[in-house]
Amino acid sequence: MFEKLVIPQNTKFEERNIIVNGDVVIGANSKVDYGIIAKKILIGERTVINGDIIGDEVRIDALCTVKGNVTSKGDAYIGSFVNIGGKLTVYGDLEIGRNVRIRKGFEAKGLITVEDPLPILVFIFLYLIYLLNIKRVEEIEELFKDVEEFESPLIIPENSVVGIDRIETSKPIEITNSRVLGNIKAGDVLVYQSEIFGSVRGRNIIIDNSRIHGAVEGREVHVTNSSEVFGYVKAEKIYMEIGCIVEGGMIGKKGVWIIQKGVDNDLGKREVQKDVS
Repeated sequence: MFEKLVIPQNTKFEERNIIVNGDVVIGANSKVDYGIIAKKILIGERTVINGDIIGDEVRIDALCTVKGNVTSKGDAYIGSFVNIGGKLTVYGDLEIGRNVRIRKGFEAKGLITVEDPLPILVFIFLYLIYLLNIKRVEEIEELFKDVEEFESPLIIPENSVVGIDRIETSKPIEITNSRVLGNIKAGDVLVYQSEIFGSVRGRNIIIDNSRIHGAVEGREVHVTNSSEVFGYVKAEKIYMEIGCIVEGGMIGKKGVWIIQKGVDNDLGKREVQKDVS
């Protein structure tokens, strides 16, 4: 699940919040400088959220910090030593760990259970071991089916930063049909039918039917399908499809190729000069 950072279609980065039509899964030790509005929201241990959280179901693992309010329209699970800077409002059942600090108090409409909720990934791991020991293959398959039942999730891997000025992860990143604010730095990068207000830096980068309001730097860069880059493109190799626009010039240390629309990068390519401005 945490192999890459995924920004699903129709995700909106607004001034204070990230709005997701589906679910959100955030790995441990991450930092998000926005509030989050989504359906199911799962937040790993030691993560910092610098805004409000609003979801149909909310699970916050131990040692997390949420600077704003937390609102769950359904059930909520709050791990031990969580610090909430605003108010906690739960319209379903609340399972809460010990030593939780809630600055502005809490309100729960359903049953309140005070214990130490098991982190969701640890629970899945232990239950899987149990099923393997008793050789219940059908239940193992059903477990994985349930785990994968996230609706168009925004996935942020562990140790990532999603801030107003930058989005940074050591993993690949995939952005689909979304509007994103911030400079992106990741492994491989795929931007599809999206608009990025910031630069894009990574290893292998594909900009497809998208608009980039900043520079693009990578080892190998592909600009295709009527994409527009309102900055420069710099890479070892650059492949640009006819009909695309790069306003700031292109610097390809090993070459720049102009490709006919709809032609695979390995076919019909024509090498031009190594520096195009």
